[in-house]
Amino acid sequence: MTRPTADAHRAILAAWRVEQPRLITGLARMLRDVPLAEELTQEALVAALERWPETGVPDRPGAWLMATAKRRALDHLRRRPMLARKHAMVAHELESEQQAMPDLDAPLDDDIGDEMLRLVFTACHPRLPREARAALALRMICGLTTGEIARAFLLPEATIGQRIVRAKRTLSDSGLAYETPRGEELSARLSSVLEVVYLIFNEGYTAARGDDWLRPQLCSEALRLGRVLIAVAPQEPEAHGLLALMELNASRTAARTGPDGDPILLLDQDRRRWDRLQIRRGLAALARALALGGGDRPYVLQAAIIACHAEAPAAADTDWPRIAALYGRLSAVAPSPIVELNRAIAIGMAEGPAAGLALIDRLTDEPALKAYHLLPSVRGDLLLKLGRRAEARAAFEAAIALADNRRERELLQRRAAEAAAS
Repeated sequence: MTRPTADAHRAILAAWRVEQPRLITGLARMLRDVPLAEELTQEALVAALERWPETGVPDRPGAWLMATAKRRALDHLRRRPMLARKHAMVAHELESEQQAMPDLDAPLDDDIGDEMLRLVFTACHPRLPREARAALALRMICGLTTGEIARAFLLPEATIGQRIVRAKRTLSDSGLAYETPRGEELSARLSSVLEVVYLIFNEGYTAARGDDWLRPQLCSEALRLGRVLIAVAPQEPEAHGLLALMELNASRTAARTGPDGDPILLLDQDRRRWDRLQIRRGLAALARALALGGGDRPYVLQAAIIACHAEAPAAADTDWPRIAALYGRLSAVAPSPIVELNRAIAIGMAEGPAAGLALIDRLTDEPALKAYHLLPSVRGDLLLKLGRRAEARAAFEAAIALADNRRERELLQRRAAEAAAS
């Protein structure tokens, strides 16, 4: 055991964020009840918050949490003698495991790839409202807060909270199967599952909140799920497109932060640090998506955009006109304020900052972007390039007020200081 410290709660929450998906997956596999699995993992967290500040954080926090959650599951089943036969069988299995569990880490060492994917597919069941599926999966699988999920969807926190509550109720009341579906059932859920994996990756690639800009574990988990999905749906171009998008983005990981964890923007990165093997994997996945006829599918188009960066030996060699054109095609098939924001950036690079700023100014009244820090951040960058320093500083300060991630705030503060310099 580590000795108790004033930072015990912080250590608990850090361990919880790492272990929660594995706990829910393991319990859901045993209980075949996803909402109950999440409830029991929450009870394990409460137990840790009560005990660890006094006893210290265990050397194997994940094993401690799993063992505690399993005991809570057994207690829950014992308190309900009229449960269905399957619960009686589960209780017997749990009792057997409880009697012979020499290594508490063992439940965490299993390959949870298929089980995690089943959990995502369960959360994306067609009986759940489409707009609630990804939010529910992100809450349970990633352990993202309601606020972080709301930020990913550019929606009010209360709206996301209501969606998650209703989805959990539906999942619990309907007894939906915990499974990886096949055939038409798989196709009906696949687009939602791809969205979940994409949002998991995005949260890992640029964390919405906290002290770190990156959450590598989430990126790795999303990539793993993406590779599993290729085996589940080998003829689906969007599955290959999403994998290509994630591989190509992840190839830049080593160059995206400095020694102290400070963000390094794309155009300033040392491209020698990009992972060439991962780039080749991403380009191969993109080629497969295109061969399957996915040239105008959203994830495939996004992967093609990132491929333009991956194939440019230096920032000055980037084919910005092609990127702008690809964003135009993406806007046509999957219109969104975020796509338009990125298209404005590309136009600004291809045609000059004034052209980009003209597009940005059309987005300033877009409701979905009102609280999105990257809108004033991009606007500040374009204004700075135009020499409009006072306006640029004001835009960066507006972005600082909206940013929840400490690293991004510090980056924006440096940009604001740059704009203020004479």
